[in-house]
Amino acid sequence: MAVHTSQSVVKAAGEHTARGRSRGTGTPPPTPGRLRRALSVHWYAWAMVAPVVVVIGVIIGYPLVRGIYLSMTDADERNVARSIGVNEIPATYEFVGADNYVDALTGSQFLGTLGWTLVWTVSCVSITFVLGMALANILNRRIAGRSAYRMALILPWAIPGFVSVFAWRFLYNEERGLLNKILGGAGIDAVPWLNDPGWAKFAVIAVNVWLGIPFMMVALLGGLQSIPSEQYEAAEMDGATAWQRFRHITLPGLRPVSTTVILLSTIWTFNMFPVIFLLTRGGPGEATQILVTQAYKFSFEISPRDYAQSSTWGVLILALLMVFAVVYRRVLRSQGDNW
Repeated sequence: MAVHTSQSVVKAAGEHTARGRSRGTGTPPPTPGRLRRALSVHWYAWAMVAPVVVVIGVIIGYPLVRGIYLSMTDADERNVARSIGVNEIPATYEFVGADNYVDALTGSQFLGTLGWTLVWTVSCVSITFVLGMALANILNRRIAGRSAYRMALILPWAIPGFVSVFAWRFLYNEERGLLNKILGGAGIDAVPWLNDPGWAKFAVIAVNVWLGIPFMMVALLGGLQSIPSEQYEAAEMDGATAWQRFRHITLPGLRPVSTTVILLSTIWTFNMFPVIFLLTRGGPGEATQILVTQAYKFSFEISPRDYAQSSTWGVLILALLMVFAVVYRRVLRSQGDNW
């Protein structure tokens, strides 16, 4: 009786399976794709992010695509679409492909400006990092008036950039500037801070370093305060000198912070338009002109305004910074940093 019952159950199960297969229910449903799963699971997050993505796409995406397109044309002030009174003049510029890029990369102007831009960027970032590191180490110790010193050193960061640059412009004035008055009181001839190419380059680097130290100092100070004090105490008990403690504890401990601030500072300095434009306008001559100020000059200062050339330089600036970021990231990963 038991055998007969088990055989009936097996037979019924087989018939049910056969019917299920005949109706198409025996095959498993297709696995949803990765994007579909992400949308179904995180739909609320996607809904919250969507407005921001749309705004960024409109504000950044469209100008970027438009700039790339203009860089492949011969657009200038004379052949773009414009209105004269009630008359609408259509655009007559033409597509020229990569000619603008070839002209820029093979010409002396772009390469010469790029050379000074690299010197400007490396000098500002390296000096700012060294001084910011030194000040952060000083302020990380228990000294009298530490809070007042921190506020005083952060002050240049709180002042609007154009105000700071105009203040330095008054200080650099060859005839009435405070710096030359101090030099004159010491019997030293007035220095043409902004009228001599060499001194002008020194002047713009000094101003940018002054503006960049607060950010570097605050970031590195936060990194120093995250290093456990027990490591310094143990190293001191083992007889390590101050330099050994700095080399083997401070520098490795600051590595996650320093890699980030160096990257950000490099990008900001490479595109630091206000300091150059407000202090020297790229002069004297073209001595202090960097890539971003020269791109601005093509669009707004020369006549006729060369929109194609300006767009070309803008795209090349973006490409250079992207290459730097990729190489920088690979170097860090090759050294064991998970960044």
